[in-house]
Amino acid sequence: MYQPHVSVIGEPLWSKLRDLAPERLRPARSTLLRQGDPGTQVILLASGSTLVTLAGAHGQRTLLAVRGAGELLGELAVLDAQPRTASVIAAEQCRVHIIPAPDFVAFVKLHDLLAPLLRHAIARVREAETVRLELATASVPVRLAAALGRLMHAASTTGSPHVVRLTQTELSQLIGASRNAVGSAIKPWREERWLDTEAGGGLLIRDMASIRAHADSQR
Repeated sequence: MYQPHVSVIGEPLWSKLRDLAPERLRPARSTLLRQGDPGTQVILLASGSTLVTLAGAHGQRTLLAVRGAGELLGELAVLDAQPRTASVIAAEQCRVHIIPAPDFVAFVKLHDLLAPLLRHAIARVREAETVRLELATASVPVRLAAALGRLMHAASTTGSPHVVRLTQTELSQLIGASRNAVGSAIKPWREERWLDTEAGGGLLIRDMASIRAHADSQR
């Protein structure tokens, strides 16, 4: 089962790693890491949630994963000195620690963390493959419900209702569907009051369990 980095390396080392850089705030929808950029830093996500996306040749984005607090972002590009293979976008306001690459590499060597970090990277690849299979084969309601569920699971706040601060257009891009198809999937959920649309373009999720059950019935 997939576990965040803080569980892999342990809270004591996580705290030491966090202390290598000051805390910063990043607003929702801001780009934390950009696909193709060099690996000059690692982001420690202290709170909030992020989208890991892959850009295609024509600018379309595909959702690879959703990451929450307790994760490192961009560490592989630093460890293998290769360009970043995906972008990371804040799904909500995030608190982050931006650790320079040399400091991160020295920390990994000092605490013999290379092997556990590589095992964790393999788990991430397997998770991303599951998401990509889902995007390729599942119906739009199933894909949308799964994406919303991941966003809620990774969010910094818990309970209901929960606001997903992404527009329907952004959600359609992330799950590889048309804007109209996403609107059609949301319509019965809104009619049942399981969710509402926000004036700013987000979604207010009231009953994720019912949304999932309805989506599954549409397979």
